[in-house]
Amino acid sequence: MTTQSLVFDAVEEPDPGLKWQARWQRSWPAYRAWFIGRGGENGPSLQECEAAMARCMPELVPVHRRLTQLAGGGELEARFLSTWCPPAYLGGCSIAALAAGKDVRLVRNYDLSPDLNEGLLLRTEWTGLPVMGMIEFLWGLSDGINAAGLSVALAFGGSKRIARGFGVTTILRYVLETCGTVAQGLKILRSVPSHMAYNVTLADRHGASATAELLPGGGARILQPAIATNHQHGSVAADRPGFTRTHERRDHLERLLASGIAPDALGEAFLVSPLFQKNYNEGFGTLFTAVYDPASCGLTLRWPGQDWHQTLDSFAEGRREVNYRGGHQGWEDFRQLPAADPVAALAAVRPYLSPAAGRAFDHWAAKSRVGEPDWADFGRIFWR
Repeated sequence: MTTQSLVFDAVEEPDPGLKWQARWQRSWPAYRAWFIGRGGENGPSLQECEAAMARCMPELVPVHRRLTQLAGGGELEARFLSTWCPPAYLGGCSIAALAAGKDVRLVRNYDLSPDLNEGLLLRTEWTGLPVMGMIEFLWGLSDGINAAGLSVALAFGGSKRIARGFGVTTILRYVLETCGTVAQGLKILRSVPSHMAYNVTLADRHGASATAELLPGGGARILQPAIATNHQHGSVAADRPGFTRTHERRDHLERLLASGIAPDALGEAFLVSPLFQKNYNEGFGTLFTAVYDPASCGLTLRWPGQDWHQTLDSFAEGRREVNYRGGHQGWEDFRQLPAADPVAALAAVRPYLSPAAGRAFDHWAAKSRVGEPDWADFGRIFWR
């Protein structure tokens, strides 16, 4: 039975540290089981993974090394985090980008089971450039934006074929860490091989936009208009096109853009059928709508009747729970619940702790902000 709710966390950590480590510790057991169960343990060696990253995404090598340290430094963890030749994974999604003068929007619907999304919006400065986006595979991105005003989002390309390449979420991370324009992003997408077929849409603050159909093993078709669903041009048929309604959704997007819709109205159009999906029990419901505004470096996460707005310059940590019951979405704002922030309530004791206990409290507080508080661990602070 599919989980009927999903908690979304907004977390800010400029450099990889305790907050990311806490998320890793919470999520790694499930990812480890998936990775081993899908044959990842028998994949490329650590040396091959590190060589591929150094060759294709050298700017991410120090980040990968630091994350591996935070994950415990094991070989399996390092190979998983490299995402070089990972097991197959699928998804859904609809995307469109539109500009009218300086008014630019990139909008995406993320369609999947609530069981399979991390629900994490993370703001970082891992290579110096501020980036925020929705996390996949603990450090990759399904969509995001950077301080240069470049936004990007992915959709499954409809083919289960696998080839030698990186997981696409790491490629999106690399684009946002190193690029400032659509042209620069497309250069990366042409050169860094994806292990599966994915469609990636980009938009920048200058009004440029495009969609790249990434081919398994490398190469990309660059297309206009800048829209994407779950199939690609060419001879490879889409996986389950009737179930995903991929052709219907693409046709709808083409008509929508041809109608002359304004960029700032695009997000509202993604909240209704056929773009908005309600098949949660079968793993294909819209978990969130993300509206990116490159001019303000802003993101609005949308659900029917509710918005959650963030910008890179005024990012606010917080938590939301969205319920997906009976095909409908409900909303609960955890910031209004007094029990939601035990760290704030207990921080008053921090000045009275010994140096060792203070460090232990800081570690406990960071973990609590991205997961359920471990009260036994809290009690052990006072043993120091």
